[in-house]
Amino acid sequence: MALYLDVHTISGGVSAQDAAQAHRADLETQDRFGVRYLRYWVNEPEGKVFCLVEAPSAEAATAVHREAHGLTAEDIFPVEEGD
Repeated sequence: MALYLDVHTISGGVSAQDAAQAHRADLETQDRFGVRYLRYWVNEPEGKVFCLVEAPSAEAATAVHREAHGLTAEDIFPVEEGD
């Protein structure tokens, strides 16, 4: 399975509590898509959320976000081993 980092930008900022709630929704949804969300980071004032995910494809990772809460990432990057 491939490893990806996705980046969300929420205009007006984002709270750590809101990001945690979205992450819980991802965890509840991920198995249906063969995806495993591993970790996330939040920059509240900048409205940035970064998610580290194992997935068979970037599209599968995006599908989890779309179904879980509708907040899809603007960018998703493959992470190479050793990066």
